[in-house]
Amino acid sequence: MENAPATALARTRAERVSAYAAMGEPLRALLTDERDIIAAMANFSALLKEAFGWHWVGFYRVVGAELVLGPFQGPVACVRIGFGKGVCGTAWQEERTLVVPDVERFPGHIACSALTRSEIVVPIRDRDGRVAAVLDIDSILPDDFDAIDAHALEVLCEQLQPLFE
Repeated sequence: MENAPATALARTRAERVSAYAAMGEPLRALLTDERDIIAAMANFSALLKEAFGWHWVGFYRVVGAELVLGPFQGPVACVRIGFGKGVCGTAWQEERTLVVPDVERFPGHIACSALTRSEIVVPIRDRDGRVAAVLDIDSILPDDFDAIDAHALEVLCEQLQPLFE
């Protein structure tokens, strides 16, 4: 989807809220009997990509002192990101969701794709409350994410928490 039309991503706020609400039950169904976090993240990223058509949707897992690429949907991605580096590493370091309306204005942004214009990164905690992974979503549209996306994605990501050991 390297050259997807912007119209594939454009949605009204009401449509986006509705899409997130509709996603809750299918995600619960996918995760109900799943015990493998990699399989769960793979289906989660596919579900989001299908629902919204974003440029890149995927996960980075905390492995030691870096984030390592996990399941994703989209073009080839950066494999390793250091703690506090780029949007993903900063969200991990600050332990909070980051909404970046213009990636070119984010200090230290790591450009895996020249097409990315905006980004949202949601930290995901393990059972002990530590950040175990981050959900990273890139859009080819500027200012494509807001507080609605942050809240909805945080709620959806909570369903993964019990799968992290």
